[in-house]
Amino acid sequence: MDSQIVEVLGRNHLIAELLRAGLEVAEPVRDRGIDLIAYSDRDPSLARFVACPIQMKASSREIFSLNAKYAAFPNLIIAHVWHVNSSDEPVSFALTYPEALQVATEMGWTKTASWADGCYTNTRPGVRLRALLEPHKMTPSKWRAKVMGEIVAGAVH
Repeated sequence: MDSQIVEVLGRNHLIAELLRAGLEVAEPVRDRGIDLIAYSDRDPSLARFVACPIQMKASSREIFSLNAKYAAFPNLIIAHVWHVNSSDEPVSFALTYPEALQVATEMGWTKTASWADGCYTNTRPGVRLRALLEPHKMTPSKWRAKVMGEIVAGAVH
């Protein structure tokens, strides 16, 4: 399966999760580091339209990566979607850039030559990485809290 199909499957899975969370989703016309925008336009607890950018990393396997270029996007959520075309149920993890950087730091990746070049990728998550990612495993209610939390935090700044 080619990478474009994997991306389409991952995006559709992610969109479905966000819609189940009661959020709306928009797709930017151009890919400049933001793949989707989750937003809430009619939440009674909010006084205005709010939106949160999402960078998606979809894969047919279990891959976790971080690129330093995403630090430039305020309130960005990096969503990893695994198993998009396997017999296993797709699973998604969502981290802000600071959360993903914390995982990378705890794994020791930020001290590697790869990170010196601005990117690190792990294609075989072990027990330790899985434990660090587990709190970021998403469900509809966790998506809503994650996106709305980022929206509210971003609105305050």
